[in-house]
Amino acid sequence: MLALVKFDEVQLIDVRTPAEFAEGHLKNAKNIDFYSPDFDLQIEALDKSIPVILYCKSGRRSAICASKLNAKGFTSVYDLDGGIQLWKIEKRQIYN
Repeated sequence: MLALVKFDEVQLIDVRTPAEFAEGHLKNAKNIDFYSPDFDLQIEALDKSIPVILYCKSGRRSAICASKLNAKGFTSVYDLDGGIQLWKIEKRQIYN
């Protein structure tokens, strides 16, 4: 994953469902449900001046979200390749 330490501040966004998020997530992640009816409004409310790091289960939803954010003028958008599935395979820490 992108070295988070190189940023003073980031917005870490988990775009999985609340049930998936409750099963385990990355530290300090905010959950914005990709399937929520107000998903677009929630992502538009993110701060464009702070880098956004997105992830989901495998990378499909977060890739779609990254495209949406780029189209809305966000300039520092990163997608966690392989999603949280790969994070778990690599035995990295997950928080509940």
